[in-house]
Amino acid sequence: MKPASAPTASFPPPSTDLQLGLTLAEAQRRRQLHGPNILSGSSQEPIWLLVWRQFRSLTVLVLIAAAIFSWVMGDTAESIAIAAVVLINSVIGLWLEWQARVSMAALHQLDVPKARVVRNGQHQTIPAPELTIGDVLLVEAGDVLPADAEVHEARQLNVNESALTGESLPVAKLPGALGTPGQLADAPTCHLYKGTAVVNGNGRAIVTGIGMNTELGRIAQMVQTAGHTATPLEIKINQLARQLILLTLGLALLYLLIGLLQGRDAVMMVKMAIILAIAAIPEGLSIVATLALAHGMLRLARQHVIVKKLSAVETLGSTSVIFTDKTGTLTQNQIAVNTIWLPSGRAEVHLSETPPLTVATGDDAVLASPQFKQLLRVAVSCNNAPYQPGQRPNPALGDPLEIALNELAFASPLPEQSACPRLDEKAFNSETRLMATLHQEPDGQYFVAVKGAAEDVLLHCHYRWDAAGLQPLSEIEKKEWIARAEQLAQTGLRTLGFASALAGTHPGTDFVHHLAWVGLIGFLDPPRLEVLPALQACRQAGIRVIMVTGDHPATARTVAAKVGLVSSAETLVVSGPALKPLDQLTTAEKEELYACTVFARVSPAQKLDLISLYQQRGDIVGMTGDGVNDAPALRKADIGIAMGLRGTQVAGEAADMVLQDDAFASIVAAIGQGRVIFANIRTFILYLTSCNLSEILLVTGVGLLHNSVPLLPLQILFLNMVTDVFPALALAVGTGHPHLMKQPPRPTQLPLLTGTDWKTGLLYASALVLGPVAIYYYSWEVLRLSPAVCNNIIFYGMALGQLLHVFNFSTDPRSFFRSEITRNPYIWLALGICLALFVASYYVPSLRRLLGVQPFTSLMAGLIVAAGLIPVLLVRLGYGLLALIPSSTPEKSASS
Repeated sequence: MKPASAPTASFPPPSTDLQLGLTLAEAQRRRQLHGPNILSGSSQEPIWLLVWRQFRSLTVLVLIAAAIFSWVMGDTAESIAIAAVVLINSVIGLWLEWQARVSMAALHQLDVPKARVVRNGQHQTIPAPELTIGDVLLVEAGDVLPADAEVHEARQLNVNESALTGESLPVAKLPGALGTPGQLADAPTCHLYKGTAVVNGNGRAIVTGIGMNTELGRIAQMVQTAGHTATPLEIKINQLARQLILLTLGLALLYLLIGLLQGRDAVMMVKMAIILAIAAIPEGLSIVATLALAHGMLRLARQHVIVKKLSAVETLGSTSVIFTDKTGTLTQNQIAVNTIWLPSGRAEVHLSETPPLTVATGDDAVLASPQFKQLLRVAVSCNNAPYQPGQRPNPALGDPLEIALNELAFASPLPEQSACPRLDEKAFNSETRLMATLHQEPDGQYFVAVKGAAEDVLLHCHYRWDAAGLQPLSEIEKKEWIARAEQLAQTGLRTLGFASALAGTHPGTDFVHHLAWVGLIGFLDPPRLEVLPALQACRQAGIRVIMVTGDHPATARTVAAKVGLVSSAETLVVSGPALKPLDQLTTAEKEELYACTVFARVSPAQKLDLISLYQQRGDIVGMTGDGVNDAPALRKADIGIAMGLRGTQVAGEAADMVLQDDAFASIVAAIGQGRVIFANIRTFILYLTSCNLSEILLVTGVGLLHNSVPLLPLQILFLNMVTDVFPALALAVGTGHPHLMKQPPRPTQLPLLTGTDWKTGLLYASALVLGPVAIYYYSWEVLRLSPAVCNNIIFYGMALGQLLHVFNFSTDPRSFFRSEITRNPYIWLALGICLALFVASYYVPSLRRLLGVQPFTSLMAGLIVAAGLIPVLLVRLGYGLLALIPSSTPEKSASS
């Protein structure tokens, strides 16, 4: 990873005695000067602002205006009912926004609670927040570093920085001068970073940065400032609400104008306009959308996906691009042997959970050769990671490369290898670039085992192990082996060369000479094989997956090829140093970046730029990750997906979703569920819209043509809260179309309801209103029933028609009795609840009084049933006529 856009604000290394450390007085003075060693959170919005946000949407404001007008006009019951609807929706929205306040808590959890320092010449353990600039920090294997620091003493000190940089291998730390602040993957090896883990060795360092003035603090600042835009569903629901309100305002003004021209009462005209507003707004929309998303959350939880934000379910279903980290997401985040190259042949190997070792590609005979047996002997002997033959190595103890060698020995089909007693060791250092150990065998001979950089090991080799035994090793052959090591390195592998010697007498203190070359081993963080079918499913669903990692370009390309993200012939990898800031990119350069699938050496700030680049193009961007360095991007993306098993808590809290099993396949399942939810939401919105349009047409048409009020405001509100919630919710929890994951993501620029949907909704609304209006006129003009009775007939007739209307929303609308709608148990439950509520409206005195319900007669009951059945018959007749036209395909409203 190269420097970020803003360098880390670490203090210059102060002058401190390594043996004495700071005095207590000096430490206190510096704490007052520099502040505590904590990560500060961003200022939170006051509660009143969160509450206000729930009431500033256009639909809520219209309802509030209706409630106020009803109160002024003396209609207290109507005013209270409308206010209750507003309050319910606002409480739900407030609860959802409150969940966003936990995002910074994880960064505080990452703070190390204790630190070991030297003060007044004594070793002390202090709370990590009390660390200050210039403290002498004592570090050893197992520590999580509490601050940024400069190494001044190191004994085989290795630090795992993968959570911060994405690098799989630990970094060896040595004393030296600091370079440019802000550099991580290529930084000098003397700098320690807050939040990273010491995996081997020990040392002393002087604290140079604390709290927010650390690399982790800079990332914390980006997490705070990275914006989280409104989700596609939120935007589209707001657009739909505006369309409905504009339509209502137009009809209300037309109604008011015509009424005034006809000389009607102005107050009554205004009241009718309020009734139209109530009829237009789908009061149950927010509740049903919320419950539908919550149901999707429960489904995903059963598939090991925890959704923290309801809107994330729908957003994931709309995702068109997924940025994925390499380490721990596409790979297992542990080093393993990938390639074995011996004089007898080469093989790529696969280490499974259970032995034996198998050959993935190459020569199967390699694993049965005497040279491989000798290689295992050297690998186990020249190794400081604990290992007992027959027992799987502990992955947490020792250097990762040495653990990988022990894993190779454990999985080998050959008899177990064990090291003879060690007499001497030459530790690895930057000058010799090799490690060597001396052992004495049971027969008294002395065995030398050596591993290290191939070119340095070959300098001491005079022979090579061959099938016929030891053979002379020429200079030409040495160059060939160096070229082979470089070839492996160019494919992204970390290589080690191995050699050995056997002597009858003690070889002395300088025992690295006259060695016999054994071969090469290439190491790789192995890909997760279960990712391959998941990536294939993403391709079938039209979703592009892009790797963004802080690792080496060659390693990134190799892993991408192994998991099928790119073809083996594809070589384009964009490295972080070559990435310009987003505002400096030309159109041609943006197109080049769009064509790239693998980005390497990328900093956290550059991840944010890449996400913004695709978001500006109109893509819905998902981001997977598990490290601290992923947190800002997880928050910035439209949908952040964190790994729960391997991931840091910072990543989990910054994300919208957490995969409990760390399986990429779970993302595919989540995408499928998201698409089902979105399709279901569109279905019930079309249902709601057609029902509400029918009410608008009813009130407007009857009011203008007949000069009467067909429905009262409270009746419309009751009708909407019953039929808009329960049947719509039943539609929202359907199983969905089986081929949704075979289709590309729905274009984000499309509204929730397309032009075709509006036409379909208008036809549905016309059918819903024709029957009740016809019965209304028949009752008024022919039967001469009272206005109150006619009002009841149209009220209950509309209710019955809207309830039966739910059966028109099967995948194939021509199928009525045998469809996924009739097989959905929630539909029947919803209809039962709605019928019970309408029965209650007749028999409960308070409801009956509020809704103006009259005593029923058999004639009224017959007219209500007729008013409710006519719309269904009209729709079925329409689909029947369409079925007679061979070239016509009926509108599949439930799955469009």
